[in-house]
Amino acid sequence: MKMEKAPRLIEVAVKASPGNGRRLRSVIAAGLLLVGSASAARAADPAAGEKIFKEQCGICHAVIAGENRIGPTLFGVVGRTAGSVPGFNYTADHKKLGITWDAATLEKYLANPRAMVPDTSMVYAGLKDDAERADLVAYLETLH
Repeated sequence: MKMEKAPRLIEVAVKASPGNGRRLRSVIAAGLLLVGSASAARAADPAAGEKIFKEQCGICHAVIAGENRIGPTLFGVVGRTAGSVPGFNYTADHKKLGITWDAATLEKYLANPRAMVPDTSMVYAGLKDDAERADLVAYLETLH
């Protein structure tokens, strides 16, 4: 169902149910859930994520195996233990992070890197837009 139809459904329900408050509340709640879930259900777009990567990450990170720049290569980052790229000098907090990168940990890290790794040398404040972050993670998941 398209989001444009939700307000019309609520309007029809209001006119059709005089005095029936319970049904009206149920219809309004369902309409609000429908509108809210439509944006949450948007599928992440790896192509959009690649564009974000090139604009915001590519100056410091490569996507080629073994090619470290200012930051470590992000080729194969999903499924890799944090702080484990050979030849890259990680900070102490990053080395002891003790996680394997997956979509959830990358989402958290990319939203606010310093919250997860206080001494990170990465001078990136984070990607605040949820949809863009999901797109970026979807792109990183393709790098294998």
